[in-house]
Amino acid sequence: PPVSSSPAGIAARYRPGMDPAAWRTRLAAARVATLATLDGQGRPHLVPVCFVCLDDRIVSVVDDKPKRTTALARLEHIEARPDVCLLVHHYEEDWDALWWVRVDGTATVRDAPDPAMRRALAAKYEPYAARPPGGAAIVITPTRWRGWSAAD
Repeated sequence: PPVSSSPAGIAARYRPGMDPAAWRTRLAAARVATLATLDGQGRPHLVPVCFVCLDDRIVSVVDDKPKRTTALARLEHIEARPDVCLLVHHYEEDWDALWWVRVDGTATVRDAPDPAMRRALAAKYEPYAARPPGGAAIVITPTRWRGWSAAD
């Protein structure tokens, strides 16, 4: 039978979300996230990023992996419209293990990361230990956390 689109029907399709403390733990442990920004016309732009959680902020730094241009759209978008969304998720064939965490926030661009950001990224990502990222830093201040887990 079809699932109702009424609020009661929608609620029946979804299980309760995971504990908010688990959101932060799973986000911090995730290896890659998808960063969503908005272009000048309000269209979403998605890009995978490496990141680290520092205090109450989430930081991603542009590294020197090959890119088509150094004028990255994500940086231009944040400068024009700082509203962003960051998504991490876990998938496997055992659907009881599925989960996701989404953070909405406000981002700023710093021309260069401070040393603490570089150290934290190098501690999380082995390639950065030998070759720390030195590009612009994206610093996200979370304004809203959401998450879901099939197991919770």
